[in-house]
Amino acid sequence: MTEITEVPSPFCGMGTDDLSIQVDGTTLKVTANGCSVNTPAFEQAIADTVPRIAGQAASLEAATTKAAELLRNTHQPVIGGCATDVSGMRALLALADKSGAVVDNLNFNNARRNLLALQDSGWMNTTLAELKNRCDLLLIVGTDLEAFAPRFFEKYLWNEEAMFLDNTANREIIYLGKAPSGNASTSPTGQKARVLPCADADLPDVAAALSALVKGHLLHAQSVAGIAISELQLIADKLKAAQYGVILWGAAALAFDQAELTVQTLCNIVKDFNQAGTRCSGFPLGGKEGDQTANQVCGWTTGYPARVNFARGYPEYDPYLYDGQTLLNNGEADALLWVQAFNSSALPPKTHLPTIVIARSGMKFEKEPDVFIPVGTPGIDHSGHAYRLDNVVAIRLKKLRDSGLPSTAEVLSAIEQAL
Repeated sequence: MTEITEVPSPFCGMGTDDLSIQVDGTTLKVTANGCSVNTPAFEQAIADTVPRIAGQAASLEAATTKAAELLRNTHQPVIGGCATDVSGMRALLALADKSGAVVDNLNFNNARRNLLALQDSGWMNTTLAELKNRCDLLLIVGTDLEAFAPRFFEKYLWNEEAMFLDNTANREIIYLGKAPSGNASTSPTGQKARVLPCADADLPDVAAALSALVKGHLLHAQSVAGIAISELQLIADKLKAAQYGVILWGAAALAFDQAELTVQTLCNIVKDFNQAGTRCSGFPLGGKEGDQTANQVCGWTTGYPARVNFARGYPEYDPYLYDGQTLLNNGEADALLWVQAFNSSALPPKTHLPTIVIARSGMKFEKEPDVFIPVGTPGIDHSGHAYRLDNVVAIRLKKLRDSGLPSTAEVLSAIEQAL
């Protein structure tokens, strides 16, 4: 039995790097600095280590050979999930290039809301380090930050020391939309976050009203979505007076039509403040299940974040046309390869097509895929790199145990070589 300290996590998106984990053979136990996201992800037991072909145990070589056979004569396979580390994503793109597949990150519908705003008008965003050392006012829009990242406040808001703040306990937190699910946003001095609740569907109107107030426009309405205009004016005034205000949102939580326009509104508010001489930055959440890693590697490899089709022999990007689920639903795909090395509950889409699943041990299927290959989890079963949610740091993941499970990169490379 050994104790490993300063363990980084690939699960929470923040790149939390101070976990202590006890290793007893292949059993892991988080002994310090765990949370509701990281602890169960690290402690999940290994359920199976043997590949299966049509539900029957098979060797790794036989399984990769069968996978290559299923992909060999396809016209439009889809490689979905893309939940892996940097090396795994590199191997995934190489296989997609060789097989002429569409590559679609499982969280891309969420990321698309940010990317469309970025492509249309740009944005001014900050990093975790800047937020930790400078932010004195955090406006959280439409997101339960505590549920997304339970230790976010502990690590980046209520830290004891900050380079440019005398007292981090004086930071002000405002929720606009969803209320927090716990008390993590309450300061060490007992100051609770200000909460202005509204339904998700009303956020576009609320954001638009706030934007108008920031620009100095007069609004004749007394309230919007149950929030008094005077309350929104107070937010605008506080952001204007802040030393370093940050507007945070989670694209995954903005589950309404054309949410990218609301993201764009928030980004424009940030730009309006900076043009007026007030320091303000945006902060989009993401990074769970390797989605930032997938978009980063796909970006520097192809020039596009995801939703890339290699069928013509070169990468083509379309955030709508190459939606993997749509291709499956419309009968435009003829095979599915699902990659999910982090979350055994993230099952592949239901389809009658030939299906190959390369995933974390323990995945349970309603219908057994044609090929299932259990792989190691980056940061547990093998070392690797993964990007945290602010996209500026690649976390160095540690190997904690010897499970005998291959990495995603090894399996995908073997399939590519067998084609």
